[in-house]
Amino acid sequence: MKFLKPLVALALVAIIYSCATVPLTGRKQLSLVGDSEINQSAAASYSQLLSDPKTKVIATGTDAHRVKVIGARLAAAIERYLQQNGYADKYQFKWEFNLIQSSEINAWCMPGGKVAVYSGILPVTKNDAGLATVMGHEIGHAIARHSAERMSQQLAAQAGGGLVGAAAGNQSATTQAIVNQLYGIGGQIALLKYSRDQESEADRLGLTFMAMAGYDPNEAVAFWKRMAAQNKGGAQPEFLSTHPADATRIAAIQSAIPEAMKYYKAQ
Repeated sequence: MKFLKPLVALALVAIIYSCATVPLTGRKQLSLVGDSEINQSAAASYSQLLSDPKTKVIATGTDAHRVKVIGARLAAAIERYLQQNGYADKYQFKWEFNLIQSSEINAWCMPGGKVAVYSGILPVTKNDAGLATVMGHEIGHAIARHSAERMSQQLAAQAGGGLVGAAAGNQSATTQAIVNQLYGIGGQIALLKYSRDQESEADRLGLTFMAMAGYDPNEAVAFWKRMAAQNKGGAQPEFLSTHPADATRIAAIQSAIPEAMKYYKAQ
């Protein structure tokens, strides 16, 4: 035991000094994975997905244009917020927004701002504010570094005790392996399942981001009610897996709207 105590102490120090702060919410999180490395891995995975023959990217038309315009407005608003609040040097996002033809009710954002919206979710979003709700939520995961947080937790668990610092210092092979595990490579992408707490945080961030971009956060309630209706009498959409219960989520969103409205200016 006397030999283990110094190792445990070193592990605790490594974890304490490997913390990051989530913008807007102020939550502290474990951060053992470098952003540049995970963003590079995510960008490679995203590029391979889009170029895979099984992936049908919708590049033209009204819906594809809407995804890009709404994405650009969200990205510009978020970049302004990060710049004004001292986070700009900590985020090096290279935004991409693509619409993918699929019947799945789904959307996601990889680290570094790589966003995909599946056409199957458009009948549920209905309007620009609904689409901004979805995209803002998914971008919230990326801004809060939720996937990096999960990877850091895996690194800490794999390393154990006093080896945490060593694992964080030699990330390349391990990080690439975890990125592949969490997201997958190529057409059959394995989407990351976030925890309920992370989902709630992404909801809160998404509301604020859509407000910053000029979309009324109140519209988010209608969207999530439409999403809840997708659960009736059938399998739960991938987009809702591991998410909070519908009533719980909608109530939390309604509670968070006043905070988001502080940033809202109709455009």
